[in-house]
Parts: sequence; C-alpha cells; structure tokens
Amino acid sequence: CQKISEQLKLFSFKMSFDSTFNPNLLIMIREKVMDLPENPERKKHWLLYDWVCPFCLRWVNRWRGTLERRGFGVAELQAEWVRRRLDLPEEELLREMRVLTGEDRVLGAVDAFIFIWRRVWWCLPLWLFAHVPGVRSLMGRSYRWVAGNRMCLSGNCTLHGSPGSRGGLGIISWMPLLTLPTAAIVFRQQFPEKWIFMWVLAFAIFISFKWLTLVRAWAKGLSNGPGRSLGYLFLWPDMDPKPFMDDAKPVGKPALSEWLAAWFKFLLGASILWGLTPMVGESRPIPAAWVGMVGIIFMLHFGSFHLLALVWRLCGVAAEPLMRSPALATSLSAFWSERWNRGFNQLAHDLVFRITFRRFGVAAAILLVFLASGLVHDLVISLPAGAMFGLPTMYFMIQGIGVLFERSRRGRRLGLNRGARGWMFMFVFTAGPAYWLFHKPFLIEVINPFLKAIGAL
Repeated sequence: CQKISEQLKLFSFKMSFDSTFNPNLLIMIREKVMDLPENPERKKHWLLYDWVCPFCLRWVNRWRGTLERRGFGVAELQAEWVRRRLDLPEEELLREMRVLTGEDRVLGAVDAFIFIWRRVWWCLPLWLFAHVPGVRSLMGRSYRWVAGNRMCLSGNCTLHGSPGSRGGLGIISWMPLLTLPTAAIVFRQQFPEKWIFMWVLAFAIFISFKWLTLVRAWAKGLSNGPGRSLGYLFLWPDMDPKPFMDDAKPVGKPALSEWLAAWFKFLLGASILWGLTPMVGESRPIPAAWVGMVGIIFMLHFGSFHLLALVWRLCGVAAEPLMRSPALATSLSAFWSERWNRGFNQLAHDLVFRITFRRFGVAAAILLVFLASGLVHDLVISLPAGAMFGLPTMYFMIQGIGVLFERSRRGRRLGLNRGARGWMFMFVFTAGPAYWLFHKPFLIEVINPFLKAIGAL
C-alpha cells in the first residue's frame, strides 16, 4: 500500500507537467489500491459480503459502525484479494456471507453470524440461543433460504435465481410453528413453575406466528432491513408486518395527549397489580387472581403496548395500539374484529378466514376463526394448568355463535349490532362465560404462583 501510494504521488506530480501523460494510468492504480484491504494489521477480522446484492449492502451499511468498533473490516467478496484468499469458484464464492478471522479461519453462513454475535454484547442472547440443540440447524435452513432469495428480498428478483428459488418458502415459514411450541411442550417438566411454562409456550407460539407473517410478506415482494425485521419480531406485538417494510409511509410524531393516555393505563395497571391485589389477599385466591389479571392486562396490553407503539411512531413506523378502547364497542363483531387484540385478529383473518370463506361460506369461516383462537388459548391456558381442557375453546365458540346471531336478520331487527343494546349484548357474551376462558385450575395453579413470584401476593 505504501509503495503504491508513493507511485500515485509521483504520477500525480508528473501529470501536472507532462501533457502527454495518460490519466487512465492513474485510474488503474486507484483501482488496484481499492482492491487491497485497508491496512490489514489494524483489522482483527473481515466481514465479506456480496456488494451486488442491495439487501446485503443495506445490511452491511447499517451494521458497519458496530462491526468496525469491534475490530472488523468490511470488504466485498468480489474484491481481488478476497478471491485470491478464498480461492473458490464464482458460484460458490457468492453463495453466502463469510467472516475471515484473525486466526485466518474462514466461517460462512450461520457460523459467521455466531462468530459476530459473540463479540457484540447485546447479541449474546442470540449466541446462547444458537447453542440450543437443533437451533443451529434451523438457523442454517433459514439462512440458506434468505441467501437464495436475497435478490427478491431487495425487489430485484431478475438479477439472480430462477422461478423455483422460493420452493422452500412453505417449509421455512412454518418450521418455527412446528418446532418451537413442540419443544416447549416436550421439555415442560424441566420448568420449575407452571407459570414459567405458560410464558415460554406463549412466547414460542407468538414468535412462530410473527416469523410466519414476516416470511409471507417477503414472499409478496415486500422488503425491509434486518433492524426492522428484528424489531417487528421481538419488539412489536401486532401481526401485520406492512408498517415495518421499506415502502411503508412514514408517520408523524405522536401528540402529548397520547403519551399521557398510555402512561395512565400503564400506571393504572401497576396500581391494580401491586396495590389492589394485595388488598384482596392470598386468603381469597380466586378473586385475587382475577384482580391480578386485570392489572396485568391494563399494564401490558393497554399500557406497555401503547407506549411501544408510540416509540415506533417516533421512529417513523405507523404502529397502531393493539387495543382500541374495547369497552366502547357497541357490537360483539366490532369488539373482536376492531377493538380487542387486533394483532391476533389480523392473523386469524389472513390464515383462516380468507382461505376458507369461499369454500365453506362466511358463517363457517367465522366459526373456524373462533375455533382456531380457542385451540390456541386452550394450549396456553389449559395445558399449563393441566385441567379443564376444552373450556377456552367452548368460550370462543360461544363468541362465534354470538357474532353470527348478531349479524342475522333477527339480530339486526333487535338492534344487537348498534347502540346500547349492542353494547349490552357484547358485554353479556364476553364477560358472562369468562370463567370458562380463565377457569379455576388456571387461576390456582398458574396465575396465583405468578402473582407471588412478582410480589403482587
């Protein structure tokens, strides 16, 4: 590098006096300099990527500062010195991202990510998770699919690949849903408390559905960077990835009134959870469990998720609160489809209703949506409690029947879809059989120990 730099200065000096000097020589020398790694002694490791791929380039540019602060250099796989060092055929060279370590080892694909995660402190949970038996293999499958479809993720499918490049999409998208909840259930005896198993199982189902929706969005031609993908997967409870895509419209900053409303709901939930629940007392476990759950719902679903939506809106993402004042719903349909837990409703609509209503009709599709919701809640509620299997499913089937009756000619004639009658009908159907959804074994075996663990009892 030093010799070429000296030659570059010499040629520049000569060019200023000699009009016959060929400037192409200067360009050739510059290209040679660009092909060489910048001061290799100062870099411990090298991240090597495909610079033709916009998806890879965007990922590298976002992480470049983090990597360089930890001793990583960044170079293209197409650079001449990289080609000489790896000595691979062209197709194999560009197949995957690689890391060239300070010990002169070459790591590719998932092994390269694991090597990087170990050196970034806030990625240590990913590094630990990668060492769980079976996870590395699953990550490898996922990485191979992303690498094979990276041009499509960038919206440039014509540059690489063939029409069959998405053949593994179904397997990749459904794999977490088939493996993560199953693993949680198989190892449930290893959890010291039933409430821990409940939260682990709930998170396994949640993250599996999130991954499914994200991959389905990619399959439709939408794209986003790794930061927004991770944010959508782990830091947002909704099941609609469109606001996190690159082509989504940015939104303005939220008003102060929204911040105050979100904090009010959060603090109200905290007051109920740690203030009112102890007043009910451990001697009355059923009422205490109900009061504690109300506090958790206000603090988590209404407060925390609303605050999270406001933070995302500060970042330009059009994130909407998960709950939209469900107590103000004037119909059972509006309660379930527009106001309560909009994330799961969107998922059920996309995966169940849209697929089945043309074949079985709208009424049957609605019942199938509530059946799917009931089965998921049965899995998360009854399985950890070890009793009362089927009651949560029956609760949601009652909701489906109520929606169909409300939409029927007689229901509309009675005014069950609007006004005060609609609100009363909604309240009776949702609150009346709620003890089927949160049954006694669940309250005693799961909720009460959890409330004790967090200091609410």
